[in-house]
Amino acid sequence: MPTARFLIAALTLTALVCPNLFAQEKPKPEPKPSTLLKLQVVISETEGEKKVGSLPYTLFLTADFSGPGSPYSQIRIGSRIPAYTGKENGMQYLDVGTKIDARAQSQENGLFDVVLNVDRSWVDGEVLIPMDKLEGHSSEQSTIQFKQPILHEFRTGLTFKMRDGQTVQSTQAADPVSGRVLTLSVTMNVVK
Repeated sequence: MPTARFLIAALTLTALVCPNLFAQEKPKPEPKPSTLLKLQVVISETEGEKKVGSLPYTLFLTADFSGPGSPYSQIRIGSRIPAYTGKENGMQYLDVGTKIDARAQSQENGLFDVVLNVDRSWVDGEVLIPMDKLEGHSSEQSTIQFKQPILHEFRTGLTFKMRDGQTVQSTQAADPVSGRVLTLSVTMNVVK
């Protein structure tokens, strides 16, 4: 009898100290299936009522990516332009163009949270910058001028809810120097 009491006491103590030992393992929730989305971003530029330009970009996103965090889809397109810094060997190259980062997460009722970051820069016009005299030249011949570019930038970051086939005009801004208005339009489609 004392052995049976000892065995019951030992099992009871084990059940109290290690409750997970007798608990059934809970099933892990199944991850959401990934959804492939097509995102079309258009940056339109107008002067008054006249449309000056339209830059279209297309990205494919994986919503509900099962890895750690939702990855960004990216577009990088542009040029490197020289800019004079005024120092000895004072040439610096600047990146000019468009950078787009986007990601999405599915929500209820067929909606998707879309995170979009757009950074666009461009060159518009030039300013003549006088440079120092060149060694070994007479003063009249040694004065040169360098064409310095004027750089503009448009940057926006936003999050909004969209459904399949929806188009959203999300951002509109006027360039303070040129007066041109930039408009950002986004269209999202589920790829089937």
